[in-house]
Amino acid sequence: QVQLVESGGGLVQAGGSLRLSCAASGRTYHMGWFRQAPGKDREFVAAIGWNSGNTYYTDSVKGRFTISRDSAKNTVYLQMSSLKPEDTAVYYCAAGGDYRSPYYRASTYTYWGQGTQVTVSS
Repeated sequence: QVQLVESGGGLVQAGGSLRLSCAASGRTYHMGWFRQAPGKDREFVAAIGWNSGNTYYTDSVKGRFTISRDSAKNTVYLQMSSLKPEDTAVYYCAAGGDYRSPYYRASTYTYWGQGTQVTVSS
């Protein structure tokens, strides 16, 4: 069982930055961030291989978001810059999977955080 505790969401103006944190009680193969806007499906944002450090992003956030991990703190971060109103959503941290699992699928992840709201005003 892995528990995930997210923090760092909030309200920011377009063009601003936020950093989300996800403190994990254990490690899994993949660590990911997903988001869900009102009336929309949950979508993949970014993922990182805990051991490899390989990172993956959805096209809409490439060059603006950076996922990273701190092994000593068992914490994964999502640094978000140049934020746009369309980034507004509840952001979820997720953990799970193995080397065969596609990092971009929500079904890969066994454990989920409670979600943190990110609101970007225009």
